[in-house]
Amino acid sequence: MTENKGSSLVARLRKVGWGLLGIAFVGGILFWGSFNWALEMTNKEQFCISCHEMEQNVFQEYRNTIHYQNRTGVRATCPDCHVPKEWGPKMIRKIKASNEVWHKLLGSIDTPEKFNAKRLQLAQNEWRRMKANNSQECRNCHNFEYFDYSVQGRRSNQMHQAGLSAGQTCIDCHKGIAHSLPPVAQDIGAAHEGVAPEVFHPPARKKE
Repeated sequence: MTENKGSSLVARLRKVGWGLLGIAFVGGILFWGSFNWALEMTNKEQFCISCHEMEQNVFQEYRNTIHYQNRTGVRATCPDCHVPKEWGPKMIRKIKASNEVWHKLLGSIDTPEKFNAKRLQLAQNEWRRMKANNSQECRNCHNFEYFDYSVQGRRSNQMHQAGLSAGQTCIDCHKGIAHSLPPVAQDIGAAHEGVAPEVFHPPARKKE
């Protein structure tokens, strides 16, 4: 009798164990699915411009660029340029971006005047990030290895090949490509009046 009771107890415990394992497995799937769903919701343009700081400032500037509307209808939205696609770098970016929620609460850039006062700092933060990751978000669509230089304009052809030879990355030259450029010197384009002194030093070009 005692042996039968022991066997029965073991069998019941085994069933409970399998049941708990099944519940944990299903719970894990539901948690991971919910987590990824929420993550993807924050990777949409609608989420990015849900606050008036973005919708009334940088989004309006972006709407007037080729990344918003062009002859082929291919668009680069906010997360395409500002959020890495790889899972690890994406999570790091999301964690760092939580600082933006704090500044939303503080009202650091809640008026056009406040935003423009911080425009240079905000732009430099993003330029620094893109420089560090070799303009990875740009390269998801634009890649030196697949450029057809024969169909590029003469100036673009020369500049891209020179940049490739010098080991430069997209953001070295293409600042202000989707948003208004703050008054800062850069090694391309027309001169800017009222350039802020000693705040940005463009990389020296490799001499041929």
